Amino acid sequence: MTTVLVVDDQPLQRYGFRMLLDSVPETEVVGEAAHGAEAVRKAAELRPDVVLMDVRMPGMDGIEATRRIVAAGDRSRVLVLTTFDLDEYVHAALRAGASGFLLKDARPEELLAGIRAVAVGDAVIAPALTRRLLHEFARLVPPGTAGGAEDPRLASLTDREREILVAIGKGWTNGEIAARFVLSESTVKTHVGRVLAKIGARDRVQAVIFAYDRGLARPQAG
Repeated sequence: MTTVLVVDDQPLQRYGFRMLLDSVPETEVVGEAAHGAEAVRKAAELRPDVVLMDVRMPGMDGIEATRRIVAAGDRSRVLVLTTFDLDEYVHAALRAGASGFLLKDARPEELLAGIRAVAVGDAVIAPALTRRLLHEFARLVPPGTAGGAEDPRLASLTDREREILVAIGKGWTNGEIAARFVLSESTVKTHVGRVLAKIGARDRVQAVIFAYDRGLARPQAG
């Protein structure tokens, strides 16, 4: 059973999410919040597996709420939902520690799969937005700030692990990485886990940010 806290300033949206999540046996809505401050309080009180977080809310927005929930170091992981693709606030939310984001027009099965993935420690990015998200991260990294060779966390990686990190930074799936390097997916999964541990990343989204910030990945043409 995956427990979920639904955060949205629109009562009808919260009702819709609750109806969907309560309709399947593997998820349970343990609470609702209408703004960021309430989300932070209820996340600490209820300790849900996943916080389904809206971005734009009155008072404390979803970005600050995400930052505070993640900083608390509790078990809860944040899955951001946004109405607009490439919403500038989503990038800030990911940097604040969110484990991914989906669009609010995602199909029900996509949302349920995303919640399950985030609950077990994976990262989720709306598939149609992944490449554009990477382009946006590249644009947001100030020139001259990539200092990959100087980062001691990079020095701790083996050559293979560094290759895996670069592939993660390009948005490749485990299957794509396995095909590229002629490895089994289970081996790739092991490498990914070691990379995340060595660079101190919570999940693949944070690894993408790490790779871009250090100049290891750049969007490909097209």
